[in-house]
Amino acid sequence: MLKIELIQSHQIEAVKKVIFTVCQEILGISEEDLRCYDDMSDVDNVRSHYFDNNGIFLVLVNGGKVVGSGGIRRLSQEICELKRMWFLKEYRGRGWGTKMFQMLLDFSKNAGYQKIRLDLANEQKQARALKFYQRLGFYEIARYNDSPCTIFMEQTL
Repeated sequence: MLKIELIQSHQIEAVKKVIFTVCQEILGISEEDLRCYDDMSDVDNVRSHYFDNNGIFLVLVNGGKVVGSGGIRRLSQEICELKRMWFLKEYRGRGWGTKMFQMLLDFSKNAGYQKIRLDLANEQKQARALKFYQRLGFYEIARYNDSPCTIFMEQTL
């Protein structure tokens, strides 16, 4: 049975495996190369980076196995960031991304944020994700961080 729930500490390694798997599939980046750009310290320290900092981190679980993830983290008092929204291939296009995003959006509004931002690494390789976020009301903005990403988006809450 599929369900979306708050991440538990024993699920951290499984979340990282989902991220590595999807990045390799979509972006063609090996786990080793990805680790050079992203140490995933926010996932390793999910409590301090998300929960203790006016954020949240959710996982999509199928029969106890983590198959997707997504989180909200604080950038400022008014602005939060959508992070780590990744789903294994067989769980994409089935409405789970929309359901998880709605839960994260509801959290963001209730937490008092006025805007939500996100970044994408590659417009061509993540064309499906770009269209998904555009359908959800995100629009492109200027760079807001120093990540290696090339697309930056925002939605007013």
